[in-house]
Amino acid sequence: MNLFRNVVFIAAIAGLVAGVVLACMQAYATVPLILKAEVYEQVGGGHHHDHTAPAPTDNNAMNSAAPAGNAMSSAAPAAAEAVPAEEEGWAPADGFERFAFSVLANIVTGIGFALVLVAVSEFAGGIGNWRQGVFWGLAGFAVFTLAPGLGLPPELPAMPAAELLPRQIWWTATVAATAIGLALIAFRKSLPLAILGVVLIVAPHIVGAPQPDSFETPIPEGLHHQFVVAVTVTNLVFWLVLGAVVGVVRGRFTGSATSLRDSFA
Repeated sequence: MNLFRNVVFIAAIAGLVAGVVLACMQAYATVPLILKAEVYEQVGGGHHHDHTAPAPTDNNAMNSAAPAGNAMSSAAPAAAEAVPAEEEGWAPADGFERFAFSVLANIVTGIGFALVLVAVSEFAGGIGNWRQGVFWGLAGFAVFTLAPGLGLPPELPAMPAAELLPRQIWWTATVAATAIGLALIAFRKSLPLAILGVVLIVAPHIVGAPQPDSFETPIPEGLHHQFVVAVTVTNLVFWLVLGAVVGVVRGRFTGSATSLRDSFA
């Protein structure tokens, strides 16, 4: 029980810090681009893709994570699809309310990612310091943002998307294959297993992500490119901060011990 409690405590601190950092970056890097896209959407006659395949409007740490039918984009740490007024549900008002909602969503998601990071890293001896945390953060970025984002880049409002279920299946398979592939390369000192790891990482991209029937959109290509870059960079910083904070906090807990279990036995 002590082990579980302290894993949760470490994850809570790391998720809190990384979530706040991400929300602040998004307020300046991605939210303005989303607001611009909403203007193009209105000018373009309200064109948007299926309600089951939303584009972002409010950012959170899952901006590059699994596609979902609510407030997540198809690419990790964005938002609910812009819909006609008569169909639109509740959404936080622009300004402080929207920022506060984004901070809360990012913190909750950050804690979830930190739990995964701490739990998985303990099987490899744990994250002993911030430097190790940075490497683990890079791995998390590669698994949850970079790899799935190559096939399903972040979407702005009014951008077309394939059906939700195939995208979710592809995203999940890509995340799992990338995670297993990196583990085989990093922790198994075997050439055949390393080759298998590379195959697993590449395989989802050979198969290809589900694509929409049409790519017609009122969103300028340059604006979408800026959004993809902004989402990728902000999520990279999010993962680096998350890993580093886990390393610092865990190092304070364990001292010279090799694992959380040893520290609290």
